[in-house]
Amino acid sequence: MIIAKDIALGTRLLPLNFSINEGEIIHLLGPNGSGKSTLLELISGLTVGQGSVELGGVDVRNIDSLSLARQRAYLSQQQRPAFAIGVYQYLSLSLSAISQQNSLTVERAVAEVCEELGIADKLNRNIEQLSGGEWQRVRLAGICLQIWPDINPDGKLLILDEPATALDIAQQSVMYKMVRNIADKGVSVVMSNHDFNRTLSDADRVILLKSGNIVAQGIPGDVMDVETLEETFGAQLRRVEVDGQVLILNH
Repeated sequence: MIIAKDIALGTRLLPLNFSINEGEIIHLLGPNGSGKSTLLELISGLTVGQGSVELGGVDVRNIDSLSLARQRAYLSQQQRPAFAIGVYQYLSLSLSAISQQNSLTVERAVAEVCEELGIADKLNRNIEQLSGGEWQRVRLAGICLQIWPDINPDGKLLILDEPATALDIAQQSVMYKMVRNIADKGVSVVMSNHDFNRTLSDADRVILLKSGNIVAQGIPGDVMDVETLEETFGAQLRRVEVDGQVLILNH
């Protein structure tokens, strides 16, 4: 379990509390500037603020960088490295913190992740040759491999900051399927998101943020009523039901 106690960072994020259970997917929803990325940075241990974040009962500030890299993986908003590198070599970097790797098991994990994300045919290419969507899926593959339970039994937490960026509709479906797959393996997932309907269908819990505060948190179907969302985002919305599925649409 991951426990955040009174975490805050200046005026960007005011003190808030929540926990993430093993294998649970939590979506962060909120308008731009609401504190989503700041919250993810604090959870990752890369940014130090007030309060504490416990990973497996230990404050992340007291975990050395190598051990932290084995326990949690953090996908920041899209960026390319400043150097040219092959896709397979890039993925290999994600495995550098994992100890006692079995080469056959690693190859099987790489093949499984790349096949699921549709990048198995890109392994021999240079990252400079990839489209934005291909590069984002390569980044997602690397970050998942870092804590993939089949090769890293220490993996506990996957943090994703707007992972759907640059992905088309089909690629987003693949990404959400991968996120559920890794959660089903016992890894907790917390991710920022902008798609109300994906949160309704794919998140176990949602945290609504506005101006650095938690507006509401809980099961998506309970928390994401039109009135609360309109007040949070300053937009006119409507709730409809299509073939038994609830959708949130713009007016």
